[in-house]
Amino acid sequence: MELTSFDKSLLNLLQGNLPVCSRPFAALAEKLGTTEAHILERLQELKKEGYLRRIGTFFNSNRLGYKGTLVALRVDPDRMKSVAEAINRYPGATHNYEREGRYNLWFTLLTPALDKEKEILQEVKALPGVKGMLNLKAQKKYKINVQFKLA
Repeated sequence: MELTSFDKSLLNLLQGNLPVCSRPFAALAEKLGTTEAHILERLQELKKEGYLRRIGTFFNSNRLGYKGTLVALRVDPDRMKSVAEAINRYPGATHNYEREGRYNLWFTLLTPALDKEKEILQEVKALPGVKGMLNLKAQKKYKINVQFKLA
């Protein structure tokens, strides 16, 4: 499936302009000159085809009392999938991705307290195939808002 100009316009709006109201997709439909049903249909198709993973909100984790860290793991390549899947089961694990290099699996972790972070990281470190871990606590937070302009 190739993205249509309508799909691109819809995705551009979704990246930072989803209205906060009782019917946000109806509001988007009005902006795009179509119906709410058509918006929902296109979103389902875009998700099915892999262009869209999820629609959700970002929240200020620090303000809500959460602590975050970036974690780098050294994982046996033959255990990569099982380790990644185990990490994905933790509700606060995000941005789990494989990288080249000695530390080849990276993820961020948000927890409501440092003791919970420590507990989770001990469990992750004990997973079969994990050979090393770096817990890279942020010294200062730099928030980048990435939006892709689809033309």
